[in-house]
Amino acid sequence: MSKSNKLLVTGAILVGVLFTGACSSSDSPGLNTPGGTATGSGGNNSPAPPPVKIDVTPAGDNVSPVNPVVVKATGGTLDAVTVTNSAKGTKVKGDFSADKTTWTSSEPLAYNASYAVTASGVTPDGKKADQNVTVKTLAPKATAFPSFIPAPSITDVGVGQPIVVKFDKDITDKAAAEKALKVTSTPAQTGGWYWLNKREVHYRPQVYWQAGTTIKVNAGVYGVDLGGGVFGETDRDLNLKVHDSWVAKADGNTAHMLIYQNGTMVKDMPISMGKDATPTHLGAHVISDRQRDYTMDSCTYGVCSGPQAYRSVEHFAERMSNDGEFVHENPNSVGAQGSSNVSHGCINLNAANAEWFFNHFNLGDVVEVTNSGGPQLPVWDTYGDWAVTWSAWQAGSALK
Repeated sequence: MSKSNKLLVTGAILVGVLFTGACSSSDSPGLNTPGGTATGSGGNNSPAPPPVKIDVTPAGDNVSPVNPVVVKATGGTLDAVTVTNSAKGTKVKGDFSADKTTWTSSEPLAYNASYAVTASGVTPDGKKADQNVTVKTLAPKATAFPSFIPAPSITDVGVGQPIVVKFDKDITDKAAAEKALKVTSTPAQTGGWYWLNKREVHYRPQVYWQAGTTIKVNAGVYGVDLGGGVFGETDRDLNLKVHDSWVAKADGNTAHMLIYQNGTMVKDMPISMGKDATPTHLGAHVISDRQRDYTMDSCTYGVCSGPQAYRSVEHFAERMSNDGEFVHENPNSVGAQGSSNVSHGCINLNAANAEWFFNHFNLGDVVEVTNSGGPQLPVWDTYGDWAVTWSAWQAGSALK
C-alpha cells in the first residue's frame, strides 16, 4: 500500500473512534464504569418498600390491668384497632393519635381476663398488614374494697372530720396503699395518714380544717399490689365541703359548755357530764351520728344488768364517741346541770339547749372535753384522732 493510502485508512479509523467517543457517556445503556453491571433500558431493580410494621405493648401474660394497651405503626398508619374481652365480647375504648400512627386504650382492663388485639395498617403506597396479639391480665389472690367514712353520700362536714378508709382485707403493703390514697384540700392544709390496724387508715390535718375548705379524696387502688397477692378492687372518690367552724368546749369543773362559731362564743349552756364511776372521756370528740330520738342501752357495750345498766329513749342525741357518749336532752338531770356531773358519760342538756345544739351541730363538728376526771379518748374510738399529737400521728404513716 502506498504511503498515501495508509494515511487515508489510519485517518478513517481515527475519525470512527472519535465519533464513537463523542456519542457515548457513562450513563448510556450497555456501557459501565469499571466494576459496574449493565442494566436494560426498561429495567427497575430498586427494592420494594417494606410493609407497615405493627407493634402491641404490653403483650403476653400477667399484664397489669391499669397499663394502657398501645398499638403503634412504623412505616405507615393504622386503619383499625379493636381490643376485645374474649369472654364477654366487650370492646375496650381507645383513641388514635392525630397522625394515626398510634392507638392507646383509655379505660382499664379487667383482672384475670384475656383480650384479643386486632390491628390493621397501611403503607403510604397502599400495602396493608395485619397484627393479632393476645393480652392476658394478672389474676389476684384476692381484691380489697376501700370504703369511706364519711360515706360518699355525705358532702357537708365540720372542721374536726377525719377521713377514714376501711379495707375489707388485710393490707400487708401499707406503703403501696398509702401512696394510692390522695387527699387534696383547698385551701391547702398540712395533713397525713395514720394506720390504726391492717385494714383501717385515717387522714386528718395538723389542726382542724379551715371553715369553707373543699376536700377531694381519691382512693386510686385499682391495679395496685397491696401485698400478699391482694390487689385494690376499685378506685373511689369522695368530695367534701367544710361548713362553719362549730366547736363546743365542755368543762367538768364549771359544769358549763361554751359554744363557738368560727371562733366567736355564741352560747353558754349548763351541763352535766359523767359521774365518777362513769366519767366522760377527755379530749376532742367529733360528732359521728345524730338522731332526734335514740334508744340508749348499756347492754350494747356489755352492761346488761346491775346499778350501771340502763335503757331509755333520749331526744336530740348526737354521738361523740363509739362507746356510748352522746350530747342529748335529759330531763332527769336538769337539777344537776350547771352544778354536778351525774350521767353515765354523756353530756346532758335541758330540752331547749338540746334542741338548739341539735339544730346547729352536725357531722364533723367538735366537742372538746376538759376536767371530766376520765381517761383520754382512745384514737380508735370514732373519732379519737385529735387525741394523738402531730408527731405521733406522722409516725403512724407507712411512708414515714
